[in-house]
Amino acid sequence: MSTLTLDAIGMVAGRIMAARKTNQPIAPVRADLPPKDIAAAYAVQQLNVRQLEAEGARRVGRKIGLTSKAVQQQLGVDQPDFGVLFDFMNFGGLGAEVSISGLIAPRIEAEMAFLLGRDIERKNMTRDELASQVEAIAASAEIVDSAIASWDIDIVDTVADNASSGGFVVGPWQPFTPDMDLPGRAMRLLRGEHEVSRGTGAASLGHPIEALAWLADTSIDLGSPLRAGEVVLSGALGPMVPLLPGDYFIEIEGFPTLWLRATS
Repeated sequence: MSTLTLDAIGMVAGRIMAARKTNQPIAPVRADLPPKDIAAAYAVQQLNVRQLEAEGARRVGRKIGLTSKAVQQQLGVDQPDFGVLFDFMNFGGLGAEVSISGLIAPRIEAEMAFLLGRDIERKNMTRDELASQVEAIAASAEIVDSAIASWDIDIVDTVADNASSGGFVVGPWQPFTPDMDLPGRAMRLLRGEHEVSRGTGAASLGHPIEALAWLADTSIDLGSPLRAGEVVLSGALGPMVPLLPGDYFIEIEGFPTLWLRATS
């Protein structure tokens, strides 16, 4: 990368970090980086990941975003993206309380989460090989949150902003077996008694394991392979919706209902 690009990466990383620490949104950062330069955007993300780790934050997993073809087309990309999950982003499990005041412009998505039982250090593994690396699976909620004002984002903005990660809630883990029909499992997200989103496991690149395969290969390419014990949020099963005060319930076939409470 040129010196100019490296300077821009440092400047953008500082703007995003300041926004996150003050809960004050900023203007889009894409104009400050080379157009559609996803590598530069990941460099911004990695710079802030290292900064958070230096401040004591502990990496606990990854999240996969842009797994929906419709959203990819909307942002003009042909691949997902990913962000890093830290310990301070874990709101807990069943009955977790999520404080909206601690976020900027939060939204919620229903997903399936994987718990890795082994490191993944080899690319292009088959679906069966990848499945053997997964220890457990659970229903989960991703709290997505953009540092960019009014969610005015493209692929560069969201990647630089740690894939718009805000936090997560994971339900009870159950053993994972390769014969699970993940694509066919229906999902409903309810706020109180009202359904606000629905979908199926197929929304995540056709199969959540395919999303995991993409993440595993991309993480190796970026020099940070997936490790045993990491939680992987495998992508939204339906449209994300604004996170408002109230009780939320995620129903995914074959999983216990996951519920959480958002407070103002």
